[in-house]
Amino acid sequence: MQETRLDIDRIRAARRAIDPVFLDTPLYRCEALEPGLGCAVSIKLETANPVRSFKGRGTEVVASLLAEQHGSRAVVCASAGNLGQALAWSGRGRGLDVTVVASRFATRAKLDRIRALGARLELVDGDHEMARERAAAIARYDGIRLVEDSLDIETCEGAATIGLELVDTAPEFDTVLIALGGGAMATGVGHVVKALAPEVEVICVQPLGAPALTLSWRERRVVTTDSTDTIADGVAGRRPIPAVLDDLLLVADDAVLVQEASIIAGMRMLLDDAGLVVEPSAALGVAAILEDRDRFAGRHVVTIVCGSNVDADAYRGWVGASPV
Repeated sequence: MQETRLDIDRIRAARRAIDPVFLDTPLYRCEALEPGLGCAVSIKLETANPVRSFKGRGTEVVASLLAEQHGSRAVVCASAGNLGQALAWSGRGRGLDVTVVASRFATRAKLDRIRALGARLELVDGDHEMARERAAAIARYDGIRLVEDSLDIETCEGAATIGLELVDTAPEFDTVLIALGGGAMATGVGHVVKALAPEVEVICVQPLGAPALTLSWRERRVVTTDSTDTIADGVAGRRPIPAVLDDLLLVADDAVLVQEASIIAGMRMLLDDAGLVVEPSAALGVAAILEDRDRFAGRHVVTIVCGSNVDADAYRGWVGASPV
C-alpha cells in the first residue's frame, strides 16, 4: 500500500513551532450563509493573523528549523504572494535573509506587503511557474535553502494543523471543502481528517481556469496545462508536483472545478452575509456549494477561508464594493 509523506506525530509537534498568532483560528457556524447555500455551513477563518492567510503555519515550521541550523541563514521561495508574505514574516522574526520571486503580474497588495516585511523581492515577466524556475536557479547559484510550497513537507504539515483544530473543536460535520492550488493545505488537512475523522468527506476545489491538479487527481497521473485563466491567483499553478499528487490521491474523496462567476458570487456572499473580505481562492468552497446545492443539501459543511489579501480595485470590480 502506498505511504504518505505526512506524519500525525510531526503535525502535532509542528504546533509547538508555530507562533500562537496563527493557531486556534476562529471556527464558527455562519447561519447567515445558510439560506443561500441550502446547507449548514461552518467557517474556519484563516485570515485573522499578521499575513492574512494560512501560509504562516507552514513558514513558521520552515523558519524555526532553519534558525536552528548552522551555516547560511538565507532562504528563497517562489510565491503568488501569500507564501512570500508568510516567509518574510517568519524569517524576519528569526533573523533570516528572505528572497521572494514572484510574477510582476501578481496582486500588487501582496507584493507591497512582501517588501514591507523586509524581504528582497524579485519579479519575473511570466507566471508562477516561471517564478518557481527562477527561485530554484537562485538557490542553486547562491547555495541557499529553497522553500518549495507543497513539495517541502513542512509547508504541508504546518497547514495540517488546521485539520487538528477542525477535528478537535468542531461539532460534527460531514464535509470539508478545501481550496486546491499547490496542494499543501489539501494534503495536510486531508491527511489529518482522514486519520482522525475518516467518515468526513474531503472535497478539494479548484477553478475551471486552473485545473491542473484536479485533472491530475482524476487521471491519477500528473497533468500539466499550458496556461491558466482565473482571478484566483493563489491557486493558479500549471505543473503539479508528483509527490504532492501521490499524497492527495490518498486523502481526497473528490476534486471539483468551479466557474469564475461562482467564485465572484461566493466572494459577494462572504461579504454580504458573513462580513468577510476574501481573496478569490478563499471563496472556492462557497462556489462549490453554489454550483451543486443538491449535493450538499442537509449536510454540515466546513469551508476553510484561506486568505484575504486582495487588491482593492480588483475587489471593487468583482463584488461592487471596496474592502473595509
